[in-house]
Amino acid sequence: MTDVVLRLSVRDLARADLATCGWAGSDHHLAGVARQLERARIGEVDYLAVCTESDVPVAKGGVDYQVKEGVGTLWQLAVHPALQSCGIGTFLVEAAELRIRNRGLRRAELAVEESNPRARALYRRLGYAEYDRQPDSWDEQAPDGSVRRYETMCVLMAKELP
Repeated sequence: MTDVVLRLSVRDLARADLATCGWAGSDHHLAGVARQLERARIGEVDYLAVCTESDVPVAKGGVDYQVKEGVGTLWQLAVHPALQSCGIGTFLVEAAELRIRNRGLRRAELAVEESNPRARALYRRLGYAEYDRQPDSWDEQAPDGSVRRYETMCVLMAKELP
């Protein structure tokens, strides 16, 4: 077996990147990401892209600074399915935490679906502790193009940043 080494970089996600991010969600989801890029332009959020040497995103995610005073809230974190469990999610979360610290904040929070134990385990390994749970919902595009409301229960997790 040969090990493959990926050289990763992180930068701001750009509107032009969305054409290569179909792995991250439906057209409806990517239209929502495009709206978040407008918020990034005015500094309310950071929206990150983790890229390989080809500068094509293989992971993406945001940090919202408007959810809770003094907190960076991580959301919409996703890694290309073919590259999961390769350390890219860790790289993305650490880059997001750096952005939070660079704003002078010392707390990161996120919500993860109860039905996603792999992600919960990753966040625990990275130092996040569960502190509550709450319902969440969002619009989701079905394969036939229709949009429906998706409802779920999320675990809230937090980490104090050094």
